Amino acid sequence: MLGTNVMSLDTDLATDGDSFEVIADCIDGLMQMDADGAAIPALAESFDLSDDGKTYTFHLRDAKWNNGTAVTANDFVFAWRRICKNAGEYAYMMSDIGNIKGAAEIMEGADPTTLGVSATDDKTFVVELNVPVSFFPSLMYFPTFYPINEEFYTGLADGTYGTSADTFLSCGAFMLEDYIPGTANLSVKKNPDYWDADKIQLPGITYQVVGSSDSALTAFKNGSLDVVMISGNQVAAAKEDAELSKNLTVTGAGYMWYLTFSQTEKNAQGGMLANQNLRLAISNAIDRESLVDNYVMDGSLATYTAVPPQFAASSTTGEDFSADQQKFADFCSFDTAKAQKFYEDAKKELGVDGFEFTMIYGNNEGDEVTKVAQAIKEQVEAALSGMVINLQAMTKAERLDKMQNDNYDVALTRWGPDYADPMTYLGMWITDNDNNYGFWSNAEYDKLIADCVTGAYISDYDARWQAMYDAETLVMQEAVIAPLYTKANANLIAAGVEGIDFHPVALNRVYKTATVA
Repeated sequence: MLGTNVMSLDTDLATDGDSFEVIADCIDGLMQMDADGAAIPALAESFDLSDDGKTYTFHLRDAKWNNGTAVTANDFVFAWRRICKNAGEYAYMMSDIGNIKGAAEIMEGADPTTLGVSATDDKTFVVELNVPVSFFPSLMYFPTFYPINEEFYTGLADGTYGTSADTFLSCGAFMLEDYIPGTANLSVKKNPDYWDADKIQLPGITYQVVGSSDSALTAFKNGSLDVVMISGNQVAAAKEDAELSKNLTVTGAGYMWYLTFSQTEKNAQGGMLANQNLRLAISNAIDRESLVDNYVMDGSLATYTAVPPQFAASSTTGEDFSADQQKFADFCSFDTAKAQKFYEDAKKELGVDGFEFTMIYGNNEGDEVTKVAQAIKEQVEAALSGMVINLQAMTKAERLDKMQNDNYDVALTRWGPDYADPMTYLGMWITDNDNNYGFWSNAEYDKLIADCVTGAYISDYDARWQAMYDAETLVMQEAVIAPLYTKANANLIAAGVEGIDFHPVALNRVYKTATVA
């Protein structure tokens, strides 16, 4: 089961976990994830790191694309330059996170050939960084850093790469068999030329988009799907069913659902959501425990921090960055009295007696999302007299388009960690970041993040950890977002299906060790 339609298999255009999963089925990165999420060799057999921690030299193994062409270092050079040149939604992974030399400048219009990557020969790929990045090898299993064969790509009509099996080239465990963008079904089959083909036991994977938990449960019961995700009442039903309960496995999904607020004058009654107290009022009127207990019901965790729990731990203390979910209780809690105080202050500051906003949400992202949206409307309107929230359902693609183009008031959205560091969330709220959907800007915040990724704290791990906490404090104090819950996946897996690796970071499901009895 897929939860949403796969709109693109182009690493420059894909933005959602389902698309990334299918891309990762078919293309390997320099590194891959083991069962515990650690970075281990994939297309790179090994790598060397310079003494100053700023130059990686990756040594490629013998591997082929599924048209018989060898995978070379130039495939990475071409793909990475293309990502930076196009400056798409995930290009910041190259610049702000990976800190690759020249990436930021290319995104602003510099020559792509100035990117700090080179192919000294077909098997040697060199990457130069501005500063040491301790988690750089783990970035290499994320699809943004995957290769593309230049000759194949340039031989296609513009805009057609990754839109069909004929316009997509594989070098991974599987190869694309049947795919039309946005349709409900797609399939991949085992790649016989994969460098590690002997370890791949599945002959293929057939995907089907299922829009509701009820439909997912039905598909599992009738045997049309072997792996589904359920939520809400279906989870309770599965737990109470003697047979289904044997198939139920709850895994961390990593995604955090949250509300984002447009703070510009284009929206929300002329920009009223730029008022900090109004955003704080909405956030504190939401009963997150009720959301997860009564509507999501799949093991998801009510969340009160901008960085969700259970995915990023300190390498010096081992402590989860967000283990303390009460650390921002002054700004984010379920407290209607506090919400009303913020609300009264907002009304005085703005000179109005009430507010009317529209909240957008995806109607193809699971039926629990619709229930959560309705519950938030009811909770906020009950707590804040004169507040009206109109709900507007749309596809996920439409929701993203409105958020990216600042054509919304409030949006119910989600973000999943791309790598195991708090910066995968905190990097979103830098001024002018493509994922800063509220268009919030704070110079102190920008300085803290810059010091964490390129400046004062880059070589002092504990100081960097504290600076990220300080940055998160600003996000929560100003209610840049209203965190809601960290998603768990309640999976039903058919008897005989084993070995799927589930991860809360980057790639939620990996099938390289999966078997079917």
